[in-house]
Amino acid sequence: MKKALRIVPVFLLLAMLAGGLLPATSSSEMTNLDAGLPTVTAAVIVCRGEIGYGLYKSIQRRTEIAIDAGIEYLIYEMDTLGGGLLAAYKISEYFLHEVNPRVHTVAYVSKKAISAGALISVACEDIIMKDNTRIGDCAPIALGTKLDDVEREKVETDIRAVFVNSAKANNYPEAVLRAMVTRQIEVYRVRSTSTGEYVFFEGSQIPMLDAEEYDLDNKTLIVTKDQLLTLTASEALEYGVARAEVTDVAGVLEFLAKDDGVSFVGEPRVFETTWSEEMVRWLNSPAVVAVLVMLAMLGVYIELSTPGVGLPGLVAVVCLTIIIGSKYLWGLANWVEVTLFVVGIVLLVVEIFVLPGFGIAGILGIVFILAGLFSMLIENPPDRLPWPETALDWQVFMKGMVGLSLGLVGFIVLAWLLARYLPKLQFLSGLILVPTAAIRGGEMRVSMTAPPESKTTAINIGDIGEVTSTLRPTGKAIFRDAVVDVVATAEFIDEGTKVEIVEIHGNRVVVKRVEDQPEE
Repeated sequence: MKKALRIVPVFLLLAMLAGGLLPATSSSEMTNLDAGLPTVTAAVIVCRGEIGYGLYKSIQRRTEIAIDAGIEYLIYEMDTLGGGLLAAYKISEYFLHEVNPRVHTVAYVSKKAISAGALISVACEDIIMKDNTRIGDCAPIALGTKLDDVEREKVETDIRAVFVNSAKANNYPEAVLRAMVTRQIEVYRVRSTSTGEYVFFEGSQIPMLDAEEYDLDNKTLIVTKDQLLTLTASEALEYGVARAEVTDVAGVLEFLAKDDGVSFVGEPRVFETTWSEEMVRWLNSPAVVAVLVMLAMLGVYIELSTPGVGLPGLVAVVCLTIIIGSKYLWGLANWVEVTLFVVGIVLLVVEIFVLPGFGIAGILGIVFILAGLFSMLIENPPDRLPWPETALDWQVFMKGMVGLSLGLVGFIVLAWLLARYLPKLQFLSGLILVPTAAIRGGEMRVSMTAPPESKTTAINIGDIGEVTSTLRPTGKAIFRDAVVDVVATAEFIDEGTKVEIVEIHGNRVVVKRVEDQPEE
């Protein structure tokens, strides 16, 4: 009877499974359950292209989203030739101090992790490389200048320290990583006679080793003094930089599952960069910055050379807004620098459209604009003077200067072409004003709208006309048979009011109200 009672639960369990009352379990999950392995989840965070502040912010955003979703393994897919070392520093410190204590981080080199990419990769707890990939070569370079021996060593010693911190935290060979930074370091692989394991030493350390503790006669030279170390996937695995060599992400998960004794649930989520992040990175490239600067300056030039406010001015405003906005999102512009730039624009607008002539407001506007623009080429907090202090600061600054310089050169060339040839093209001549020229009686030719029989009507200082559209303070006034774009002297003048020309500066005609208007 007792035997029959013991058999009943078994039949009930089988019946429930057959009827679908209990959830079905796949064979692989059954195997994991039988093995008692803890189940974990993974996510892939793609890191491609140039390393900069935009990528740092993107990595930070995607990492926090993944951690908040309960992901335990973060796989950073590396495919980069490097970029800014300051941004790489930030990413490395973020991994070491904020991400690694919370989740397991893995750098998966899918194609290459060169220069700053190598520095980021070693900050992860594991490096796993796809076959036929490479990692290394993290010597600093400064765009547009050459580092002398002292400057180079000052930068390299800091980079080596970052590599050593990562090596100690994640158990990578320190000597091998240092050889990725400095060309003068040679590295040997030596077998320990006591443990049988291979250890890596710099050439200067070899004479101090105990011949009984290490097999010095069979030491292997890894890199010579005149080389920067770059490793293939198989070499990185052999020298202890990479944990495994795989063919795809599935291979990464398979290795981690076996090595850590875990089971991954489902497919890993993939976190790509958003279109807006890619656009900000693209807008901050030197070539795009050069085009934006050129168009902004050209728009201002054409706007000042033509009557009224039109499309060129709008183009200039849009280009400047894109430049400032992208720098702010990139992390190079703080609120102080943006404020300086905006104040400069306001002062310049006041000088052009409100105050007659060109004085203090215009000069201050230009100074503020230049100060804000050049300050955005360097990352600095609002309370620190924006000036390059290190070779790396100069590298970032010079990269920004390349874009501004190319834009300035492009503007000068196009402005010269416009001034020389545009007035001669009948269908485009209305876009720009020719320089004013004095004629008989001290009169000046200016741009104006006149009847067909009179292509150009001469006006001069002292002429009296009537306002045809309210001057706020710019607008139009008619002098004899021609309508002229004018600007009032710091006041609004209603339509129908008599005005007198007091100044003519090129295409700028300044008028004032006629106080004693004659009775009709």
